[in-house]
Amino acid sequence: MANFSKSTVPQFSVDVYQNEFLPEGGRDVNAIVTVTATGGGTTGQFLYGSGGAGTAGVVVMVDCSGSMDYPATKMRGAREATAAAVDTLRDGTAFAVVAGTHRATEVYPGNGGLAVADARTRAEAKEALRGLSAGGGTAIGTWLRLADRLLSSAELTIRHGILLTDGRNEHEAPQDLRDALDACAGRFTCDARGVGTDWEVKEVTGIASALLGTADIVADPAALAADFTAMMERAMDKGVADVVLRLWTPVGAEIGFVKQVAPTVEDLTGRRAEAGPRAGDYPTGSWGDESRDYHVSVRVPHAAVGREMLAARVSLIAPDPLGGEPRPLSQGLVRAVWTDDPAMSTSINPQVAHYTGQAELAHVIQQGLDARKSGDRDGATAKLGRAVQLAAASGNADTAKLLSKVVDVVDASTGTVRLKAKVAEADEMTLETRSTKTVRVKR
Repeated sequence: MANFSKSTVPQFSVDVYQNEFLPEGGRDVNAIVTVTATGGGTTGQFLYGSGGAGTAGVVVMVDCSGSMDYPATKMRGAREATAAAVDTLRDGTAFAVVAGTHRATEVYPGNGGLAVADARTRAEAKEALRGLSAGGGTAIGTWLRLADRLLSSAELTIRHGILLTDGRNEHEAPQDLRDALDACAGRFTCDARGVGTDWEVKEVTGIASALLGTADIVADPAALAADFTAMMERAMDKGVADVVLRLWTPVGAEIGFVKQVAPTVEDLTGRRAEAGPRAGDYPTGSWGDESRDYHVSVRVPHAAVGREMLAARVSLIAPDPLGGEPRPLSQGLVRAVWTDDPAMSTSINPQVAHYTGQAELAHVIQQGLDARKSGDRDGATAKLGRAVQLAAASGNADTAKLLSKVVDVVDASTGTVRLKAKVAEADEMTLETRSTKTVRVKR
């Protein structure tokens, strides 16, 4: 493990967990790469103190469509939540508020740019929020494009969005939203929240996935303020943006897949950007003080027993805050060693085994819920039963609790369950929205 750091960014470390031993003829190498960032508190002073270059920028997008008035507590909760988020902004942070309907409207500061947070601008923003009212349709792509324009109006180091919706994206074509996400990907990160139960889970999670943010349900509008405050606090803790996981492989080796597996499952394989001969970059977004795990699979060429090779070099790369060349933050190595000892080659690394199960858990939950919605009770029972079994085996108590609201558990160890006759819509949506959240492996 190697470390590289500067005083203006968190310190990063990379640890690789794997069984490097392959049997004769074996080609697939699997490793869990743990990336840890520490020391972001010092970074925060750099980012949030000037209001100029090196500043963080946040745009809050609030759904103001007509459905936000049914019940009226949703619109009231959204105003209160946005005000709480504004109060959480650190001095010097660039920010704006956007009202989203079938079009996007600047609420504050309203001049085509961003305000700089201080006591005066926070008070002005909260006063402007009093004028928010519900009316119109929902075209989320327009909200995202306006957020992108606002965040592009200043020289920023961290660019982040917070998006709240209560309904389906019914007033623009699905392709319009996909085009907006493609245009915004890599330009800013975005946390997305659905309030109530009338929104589409796959739309909200798709937004968060494309923009490397988090997604969640807030079934009770009264809980929005606490959720927005927590989201803004996490955004304020980010110290470095646009970090990529760079994988270099030798001649003859190729990447099978790259997945984030903790704190959530996110497949990054298709997001590879070429970065020179035999190297590719996979985006990881913005970082504060935190740790994440990635599952890397590499296919290596055949080699004789006793041979050893470097299967991949894993590096963390970040842009230079002063505009220089991107710099390495840390790196780790994935190895392959061929052996004729079956005890060595058949041993599964505990970290790899754990996260393989967690990825399967997320997959079978989605399959089970889809089967349930389509009326396939046998398929739903089998998939959700397997999910219960995986959650119990891995110690994922949060997911197990969510599953218990959808199925009656007869025997968790064997995955024997019965579908509940009646399931609250909020419980089913919560399980679907949080299905990709994982539990860290115990080392």
